[in-house]
Order: sequence, then C-alpha cells, then structure tokens
Amino acid sequence: MSLLGEAALAMWWDMAPEMRTEFEHWHSHEHFPERLAIPGFRRASRWTSATGGPGVFVMYELERYEVLSSPGYLASLNTPSPWSTKMMPHHRNMVRCQSRVLESRGAAVARHAMTVRLSPAPGRDEELRASLRTLIDSLPMRPGLTGAHLLKHEAPPIAQTTEQKIRGGDQVADWVFVAVGYEPAALEELANLQLSQQALVELGAAADAVSGMFSLSSSAIPADMQ
Repeated sequence: MSLLGEAALAMWWDMAPEMRTEFEHWHSHEHFPERLAIPGFRRASRWTSATGGPGVFVMYELERYEVLSSPGYLASLNTPSPWSTKMMPHHRNMVRCQSRVLESRGAAVARHAMTVRLSPAPGRDEELRASLRTLIDSLPMRPGLTGAHLLKHEAPPIAQTTEQKIRGGDQVADWVFVAVGYEPAALEELANLQLSQQALVELGAAADAVSGMFSLSSSAIPADMQ
C-alpha cells in the first residue's frame, strides 16, 4: 500500500477568493503543523484548482481508521484556534470524506491530481471495486502518471464537531478515486476515457460522479514540522 496508512481524510471546498492569500498562509503554517502533530497523521497534501478557480483538494493520510475518532483529533476539531475560527466560514461547499483505503498503488503525491467523487450503483459495489482495482493496478507505470488510490467513506461514530458547526455542516462522498502524475494531459485522458461518466456507469457506478483537476500547492510529513 503506497498511501501512508490504512485510512485517509479527503476534502474539497471552494475558498473565497479574497481570503486565498491568508488561507494559504494559515493552512501551511498553522493548520498543517497542528494536524500533523496529532498521533496517527502521517502526511498532509494540498492541491488547488488547475484552472485557477476557487477549488481546493486536501488529503491527510492516516495510520489507521481509528485516528478519525481519536482524542487528539477530536480535541483539535472541537477547540479551533482563533485563526482557524476566522478561516472556517470561508470554506464554501465543503465535501469531507472520512475514509478507509480500499486500493492504493504508486505515489500518493505528485504535481498534478485528478479526483473523482462517485457512488456504486445499487448492488454493484463489488463489481465496481473489482473494475477500479484492475484500472488502479495499471496506472502507476502509465506515461505521465505515478499513482492511483481508491477510498471509501465511513463516518466515525462521533458528534458533529465545533469546526463543522462553524462551516455549517459538510457534504460527503461515498467513494473517492485519486490519480496523481506529472503530465496534466495524462490525467485529462484518464478522466475523459476510463473514468468518464459513461465509462463509470458501465463499470458499476451511479450516474452522478464529480471530477476535478488540481495542482500541488504544499505537502508535508510530521518531521517537516519539527
């Protein structure tokens, strides 16, 4: 398994343009260090919209699924700093996927990332996973690509946190497909062919997948914050 652990937290939101400069300062210099100080957080990565839009994609790699309900993480979520409290309302249209890692091959971080939020069609979970596993096995060595991963959302049994209340609640994604690479064209080809809406439906997905293209902004592991 190439992701650094058995679980991951994947998130998407739109950042208010007037807050972008302060957001990147806060997220890099306060929020990443805070999260990476929590036991079980192995790596944090942030990508921003490849088209220059307001979209942000963040992925935290976690040692195990139980980290999502651990005392250290809950304490952070329920006692946000003054700076975090200021920034949270500007996270618009938050989608937050608390996940178990189903499949992971190749690199987890690269200059470019393509994500797909999807759901299995009724009764086709195993069929879809098998098809995506076969695809993931083939991707890390494809020209322009370096890795691919499949996550499945599973909400931990915890109450709504203070940060969620500040944001006004979060949406979720059932499954998440993440591919990374060094050539945007290779990711775009993947999105337009094997992971197009029509192709995903044929593989067993519901017809409501949401795709996005992103460029790396920052990535760190706990040792980088020391």
